[in-house]
Amino acid sequence: MVPAAKTAAAAMAAVSAIVMLSHLIMISFRYRSSRNIANKKLGRGIVAAIGNTPLIRINSLSDATGCEILGKAEFLNPGGSVKDRVAVKIIEEAIKSGALCPGGIVTEGSAGSTAISLATVAPAYGCRCHVVIPDDAAIEKSQILEALGATVERVRPVAITHKDHFVNIARQRAVEANELVSKNNNDSRPKANGCCPIIEPQGSDFPACSKGGFFADQFENLANFRAHYEGTGPEIWEQVGGKLDAFVAAAGTGGTVAGVSRFLKEKKSSVKCFLVDPPGSGLFNKVTRGVMYTKEEAEGRRLKNPFDTITEGVGINRLTENFKLAALDGAFRCSDMEAVEMSRFLLKKDGLFVGSSSALNCVGAVKLAQQMGPGHTIVTILCDSGMRHLSKFYNPQYLSQYGLSPSASGLEFPGLDAGS
Repeated sequence: MVPAAKTAAAAMAAVSAIVMLSHLIMISFRYRSSRNIANKKLGRGIVAAIGNTPLIRINSLSDATGCEILGKAEFLNPGGSVKDRVAVKIIEEAIKSGALCPGGIVTEGSAGSTAISLATVAPAYGCRCHVVIPDDAAIEKSQILEALGATVERVRPVAITHKDHFVNIARQRAVEANELVSKNNNDSRPKANGCCPIIEPQGSDFPACSKGGFFADQFENLANFRAHYEGTGPEIWEQVGGKLDAFVAAAGTGGTVAGVSRFLKEKKSSVKCFLVDPPGSGLFNKVTRGVMYTKEEAEGRRLKNPFDTITEGVGINRLTENFKLAALDGAFRCSDMEAVEMSRFLLKKDGLFVGSSSALNCVGAVKLAQQMGPGHTIVTILCDSGMRHLSKFYNPQYLSQYGLSPSASGLEFPGLDAGS
C-alpha cells in the first residue's frame, strides 16, 4: 500500500503541473490574442488611414442654436481633406477596370484639394500625377502638389466651354500620355529595360516609360458619388446611431452632397438634406427654382471666373453627373463675408482652423438650425483645414482688397447673436 505522504506528494505534483500547464496555455492565448488585435490595428499603407474620421460636436454653434451641430472632421485624412476618399475610389475603380495600371499617370483639373489627394495616394498604387490648376488658386496648393511629386500646370481661369479650361486641358493631357504609349509600342528602335525607347520623345510632358494616362474626371466620374454613398454616408449614420434630423453641405463636383444625402435619405426618409451655395454659383437657383442661373451670369457682368467668390472648390454653374444624384430638400445662400466671419469665430471659440468650404458649410448648418429650431441634430462636413488657405482666405491684406475684413464679435453675421 502506498504511504499517505507519497500519495499527497504525487497529488500536489499533479496539481502543480495542471496549474503550470493552465498558466502556459493562458499566456499563449493572451499572446495570440494580442497578436491578432495588433494585426487588426495594422493598416496596409496610407490608404488604410483614409476615412473613419471623427464626428465632432461644434460646441459654439450647438450652444448658440440649441441644436446639436456636428462636423465630420475630414481634414484629419492623410491628404488633409474629404477628397482623399474620392481619390482612392477613382484610382481603385480605374485599376480594376483596366483604365489605369501601375506606372500610369493620373491627370486631373482641380482647384486644389482633389489634386492634392490624388498626388498623395497615387504613389501607393505605383502611379504618378499630372495636375492642371487655375492660376488664381492659393499658391500653397501648387507648392504642396509639387512637394508631393506631382507635375503642376497652372493655367488662366476661363469658362468650362473653353478648350483651355483647366479641366479640359487635364483631359487632353491624358490623351497625350496614351498617344505616347501607342507611339512607343509601335517604335521599332531598341528599348531600354524592355519598355522605353532609348531616345526620349521631344516636347512631351511625360516620361517615355509611362504606362499611359487616365483622366480622373472628378466632376463627372460617379466613383466620386460612390465614395460618399459607400463611405462617408454610412459612417455618419453609424456615428449618430441613426439619430439624425438634417445634413447640409456645399457642392463643387457634387459628389459629397449627393452621396451622403442619397444614403441618409434611404436610411431615414425624414432626414432633411440641404445645399449651401457661395456667390455666383447657379446651384441655389437650380435647387430652389429649378433654373440654373445666377445674377453674376447676366450679360455684361460675367467676370474672368465662372463664379465670383473667394471660397475655393465649391460653387459651379453647370449640373454634373454627380450632383444630379443629390436628394435635396432646399438650399441656402452664403456670402463670402459670412464664410470669413464664421472661420474666425470657429477659430476663436472652438480652436477649429478650417478652410473656406468648411466655414461655408458651418454657416449653412447655423441657417438650417435657425430654420428647424432647437432640439435637432444637424451634420455637416469639415472638408479641409485652413493650412492651404493662408495666402487668400486667411490673408488680411487680400481680404481687405475685397472689403472682407472680419469684424463680428459673435454670430451676428448669420443673424444669430451668440454674444462675444
